[in-house]
Amino acid sequence: MKNYYPSAKEKFVRKIEVQDAKEDHVRGVSYKRSVAYCDNVIPGFLRTIRVLNESAILLEEESWFDKRQNQLSLTSRNLTWANYARLYEKSKFRQHDSNPNWTVFEQHGSIDIHGIGPLGRVIEMFAQRFLHLGVKRGFMIMEDLLKERSGNGTHNMSNMCS
Repeated sequence: MKNYYPSAKEKFVRKIEVQDAKEDHVRGVSYKRSVAYCDNVIPGFLRTIRVLNESAILLEEESWFDKRQNQLSLTSRNLTWANYARLYEKSKFRQHDSNPNWTVFEQHGSIDIHGIGPLGRVIEMFAQRFLHLGVKRGFMIMEDLLKERSGNGTHNMSNMCS
């Protein structure tokens, strides 16, 4: 398996460790579960709160690539601070129905902060802004990768999952 981290494209990710990988040749589906070790980007004034002063933020990502439908599904959630916050994201990349040169991207996410009191709203606002910027960054990275790997102006999701 290729490891694309650390990468200049995603500067906050230190490393990714694959925890589990399975291939279902009958259904044509590849599964992978990974843990990403990311820089703690919580601002310094919030990191004065002991529980927020972690050296790294751990995120779990699960991915399913369906080769037959040319579709990639991802879910991710935080492992760090799971007792206080739940950040969840679900994404899907699939080939457009009427134009095979286009990719349809769907993404849903949620943030739930609890057990921190009034400071929870400040943390929630920061998390929301950070995730919004992450979505923008993700679009740019995906666009760059598609351009790099397409060569002939078309792309195939299986190129993205190698």
